[in-house]
Amino acid sequence: MSATAIQVRGVEKSFKDLPVLRGVDFDVDRGTIFALLGSNGAGKTTLVRILSTLLKADAGSATVQGHDVATAAGEVREAISLTGQFAAVDEMLSGRENLVLVAKLRHLKNPGDVADDLLARFDLTEAGSRKAATYSGGMRRRLDIAMSLIGDPPVIFLDEPTTGLDPQARIEVWQTVKQLARSGTTVLLTTQYLDEAEQLADRIAILHQGTIIQNGTLAELKRLLPPAQVEYIEKQPSLEDVFLALVGEAGDTDHPTPRKDPS
Repeated sequence: MSATAIQVRGVEKSFKDLPVLRGVDFDVDRGTIFALLGSNGAGKTTLVRILSTLLKADAGSATVQGHDVATAAGEVREAISLTGQFAAVDEMLSGRENLVLVAKLRHLKNPGDVADDLLARFDLTEAGSRKAATYSGGMRRRLDIAMSLIGDPPVIFLDEPTTGLDPQARIEVWQTVKQLARSGTTVLLTTQYLDEAEQLADRIAILHQGTIIQNGTLAELKRLLPPAQVEYIEKQPSLEDVFLALVGEAGDTDHPTPRKDPS
């Protein structure tokens, strides 16, 4: 089996007279986190929609788990899961009921056991019987990712997974994404947040004006700039440091243990 989970070659896409993707090339290794970093309108979501067979490219080719997205859409869909920018949970159902519903739709045996395993994996067991409408943003996003993993897809697309979340919820999602990669899942993450790509990605591709302008590890990208000049400075805490120190345990009744540093 190839070590490459996703391969993209020369992908182009335009909407009427507006070119969005102008020849995109990259590879994603199995079991790694690959961040597609770019500003709003760079074409990130369009590319994810092409890779997940929801949109056809105008030119170029792409494969996921060895299956061509244009000619083997069914096989690609069986190998992937997609989590969009907004959590796709039913707020009238409990967290467990959401998971059971998806397991039944996928015709899995013992959907209740599947739901309980995922609740435990994503630290949602105590909240499993509560309606999803009562969940915090981070909990709702974790439930959404858990739902997307039902059936154990080897590849998951996370399109702007922390949009609209507060700093503490973002860290919860980051920890979840890292856990996915440790379990062997290949993650393609789109984001406009520099710190998110820096914290999570094994490789980062910068998408700008429809093309990949740089692609490499964080260390490789940093070497593109001159070496930093070493000076003594007094490091001041960031706003995120202050926020997390102040809210602490009292700010999250669902997670009584102290937060770990996201790095």
